[in-house]
Amino acid sequence: MRIDIITCVPDLLDSFFAHSILKRAQQAGHAEVVITDIRDYSVNKHRTIDDYAFGGGAGMVLQIEPIARCIRALQAERVYDEVIYLTPDGEQMNQKIVNQLSLKGNLILLCGHYKGVDQRVRDLFVTREISIGDYVLSGGELAAAVLADAIIRLIPGVLNDETSALTDSFQDNLLAPPVYSRPADFEGHKVPEILLSGHEAKIEEWRYEQSVSRTKARRPDLLK
Repeated sequence: MRIDIITCVPDLLDSFFAHSILKRAQQAGHAEVVITDIRDYSVNKHRTIDDYAFGGGAGMVLQIEPIARCIRALQAERVYDEVIYLTPDGEQMNQKIVNQLSLKGNLILLCGHYKGVDQRVRDLFVTREISIGDYVLSGGELAAAVLADAIIRLIPGVLNDETSALTDSFQDNLLAPPVYSRPADFEGHKVPEILLSGHEAKIEEWRYEQSVSRTKARRPDLLK
């Protein structure tokens, strides 16, 4: 999978993809993340990419011309399954959406900034709009990083144990059960005996019951 992230502040993302699982995924060839600066496609010598909104009002708007030139340049090199715009008014990101996107080949993630992008960008180029929550960030870079992380970790070979992702919260509309590690007894606080029993079937039953109980208490909406 190749993920192209289009942004006007590329330095915000460089470090995020240079460490841990995301770094190893790229080194192993499971995924490629390419960050592109919209200013490289500006139509003037000052590398301007924003302007005032027609009709007045506070805030600047990312112009259509540099974004259109950037997306078209990328699409001339390869086929993209989706051009995703990260925006607070997009569909709410969830595990189902992430699972679907992890099966794609190439994705473009467009980061908004200021008051957002010219609406014609959304009308002409964007195929999907995603929000990571009901709040507003100063730009779409963090949202793009969150989405890319959630997608890449599901690609086969990225995680050392692929079954790990299948037992994460939300994969089956349940929250994950509590987990424990050594020591078995910390200042009188002990690991549940069932987890030390070695009885795999009973352990799985306990974990399922804990998942259901935790979901009922914390996210009953998931059980609907």
